[in-house]
Amino acid sequence: MQYDVIIIGAGAAGLMCAATAGRRGRKVLVLDHANKVGKKILMSGGGRCNFTNLDVSADNYLSHNPHFCKSALSRYTQWDFIALVNQHGIPYHDKGQGQLFCDNKASDILTMLLAECEQAKVVIRNHCTIEKIAALPATTQGFELQTSAGKYRCESLVVATGGLSIPTMGASGFGYKIAEQFGLRTLERSASLVPFTLSGHWQEKVKLLSGISLKVRIESRRGAFVDDLLFTHRGLSGPAVLQISNYWQLGEEVHIDFLPGQSLRESILNWQQQKTRQELKTLLAQILPKRFVQSWLDAFSESKAVCSYTAQDINALEQLFQHWTITPSGTEGYRTAEVTRGGVDTNEVSSKTFETKSMPGLYFVGEVLDVTGWLGGYNFQWAWASGWCAGGYV
Repeated sequence: MQYDVIIIGAGAAGLMCAATAGRRGRKVLVLDHANKVGKKILMSGGGRCNFTNLDVSADNYLSHNPHFCKSALSRYTQWDFIALVNQHGIPYHDKGQGQLFCDNKASDILTMLLAECEQAKVVIRNHCTIEKIAALPATTQGFELQTSAGKYRCESLVVATGGLSIPTMGASGFGYKIAEQFGLRTLERSASLVPFTLSGHWQEKVKLLSGISLKVRIESRRGAFVDDLLFTHRGLSGPAVLQISNYWQLGEEVHIDFLPGQSLRESILNWQQQKTRQELKTLLAQILPKRFVQSWLDAFSESKAVCSYTAQDINALEQLFQHWTITPSGTEGYRTAEVTRGGVDTNEVSSKTFETKSMPGLYFVGEVLDVTGWLGGYNFQWAWASGWCAGGYV
């Protein structure tokens, strides 16, 4: 069967591209191997879908070509997607730091996208495995797909397969294989927006703190964030850790300040000047979780009256609480990663149309490309923007 456009992948970018192309009168088919479409949309944001952010710029994205994302993000902005959400009457709220979540369920966003596709007469087939893709002769231009549902032909083929993150949701490296089949360069991939794992003494220490959350400043060689950290039985998680994982490489240290914006040294000196007889653990428990304070002080020495600490003691405490340095043994990998860092080299793709420069009619959008956003709705905004831009040209 002949279509104008075939899109591989019924996720955020694929559905946005399909609806946009369909509204232009293009005959569009979306194919997906999963049993349900939009699975990652449904599970995102704890089931509420952090669908965009009020403050979006190229600075919120990582890529070997940091300028690539600018064009799409400026042509389809967060305000454009918010207008679409408002048009469909979906209630939402700002959870803080500009992060917009559905009031009800993530399914509201998926239902909206499917409604847009239906209105644009897009055909969606899930449970469809693609067995072979071949370019048609140059005189014809286009592609033929052999699938479990039969053969399909199209003028334009869009790869919106996502990355390797959360394989239980059906993620695979299929998009990278398509790129490589047609001679496109792909860059090294790794799990990102992902918890750290620890080993040895510190893993045993944090295991006892599992479930405790507190605000920290976390820093690596290439980035720094102030947000919540969560201790887990395997290591460190929470928004601060997920954010810094975008910038972290295996073997690198991270530095953590458990009292961001404060000075433990000044606090102790003030308490000493006031001649307080209270123990340090009692005073710190007023500003930090009690169980964390007790455990962290145990790593230093037993807690004692604050007036008993020497200048050398204060230096050591400051190091422990405000300059804790740890080298994660790794991450929890693609199993829990929210995104895949790396992917199809953006130098192979037009930043305006998302068509590949070497293969007319072949497009790549969304997470399969080497563009990775911060936590907070940025990766969805990239999906909407790249899908919309490609949908205007396919």
